[in-house]
Amino acid sequence: MRKNLLFVTYHDEDSEAGLGYAIDLATMMKKGLSVLLLNKKGLWQKFDNLMTAITFAEAGEHETAREILSEDGTEKKGFRERIASFTERCSKSNVDVSIHTAETDVVSAVKDLLTQKVGIDMVLLSPSVTNNGHVSSKELNRLVKTASRPVVTMARNVYAT
Repeated sequence: MRKNLLFVTYHDEDSEAGLGYAIDLATMMKKGLSVLLLNKKGLWQKFDNLMTAITFAEAGEHETAREILSEDGTEKKGFRERIASFTERCSKSNVDVSIHTAETDVVSAVKDLLTQKVGIDMVLLSPSVTNNGHVSSKELNRLVKTASRPVVTMARNVYAT
């Protein structure tokens, strides 16, 4: 069984950030790549949007209700495009890829996936996960302790002007 690297990113932010590095690392190490796409917009927010749309529809504001519901459709289309982009980039580099999704916090999602997929050697956290305060140092320490695999954090390149 071929071992994989786990690349963790948010699907609705700059999900391409760090992907090139993850693909290069997987190529050099002759490993596959598992991509975990996290959705910050959880089930409660989706439920809230649905209830808001229902309220507008009951009040006769059908167009507003359609707009609220169509936002979810637009997000799904963008999500499918990102998955296709990831798959295409990996196949061009001859890297096997598997895509996974989660709607929980970073630590829980990684922990759950690592228990399901025992063939993962290393966890790579993309800049979209580690920057912008998405993962606190306390959460990162908890992840390092529970992952029982190396956890690598990535930062964005800052170019001097």
